[in-house]
Amino acid sequence: MRLLAVLTAALALAACQKSATAVSADDMTLGNPKAPVTVVEYASLSCPHCAAFNNDVFPAFKAKYIDTGKVFWVAREALTADPALAAAGFLTARCAGKDKYFQVTDAIYHVPAYHEEGDTNAFEPHATLLTIARGVGLTDAQFETCVRDPNARKALEDRWNRYVTDDKIEGTPTFVINGKLYNQGEMGMPQLEAAIAQAQGGKPAT
Repeated sequence: MRLLAVLTAALALAACQKSATAVSADDMTLGNPKAPVTVVEYASLSCPHCAAFNNDVFPAFKAKYIDTGKVFWVAREALTADPALAAAGFLTARCAGKDKYFQVTDAIYHVPAYHEEGDTNAFEPHATLLTIARGVGLTDAQFETCVRDPNARKALEDRWNRYVTDDKIEGTPTFVINGKLYNQGEMGMPQLEAAIAQAQGGKPAT
């Protein structure tokens, strides 16, 4: 019985890792799919820690690892912090297309009121997103259609529910590096470099 329990647990862990690392058509990606290391980030546009990572860490990480073909980056959309704000932002980014998706999410992360707590009475999310959408070539009509699309919204929510259930994602940002789950929150460059080095060496990360 104990052996059966161990085998069951091992299979469940393997299934979780496969789900977290298998790239689907729904994922937004950067870099070489054949890179030796795959990093999956689960992040929310309304999450302050995700914004801090995007603004302060990701540019240097991208230049060192993604642009040089060492890492394949997979972005997965989480609905944490303010789910409605996050969803509207992600829908806008997807409407812009895969080639401009990260341009839109980066612009949103650089709007402090989108992810910071406090007095945001003057903040108008709809107007903010419309301005960003116009900046990447979307018409007002295209933007309105995208953010109000119930099917796209349901697909986004279904993906997030699947990440919670299947990939065991409990907060953001969460990273999965070659199948190893890092759920301690935002990671700095030294932590990422250590995790990437371990993944490249084929050693289990600790």
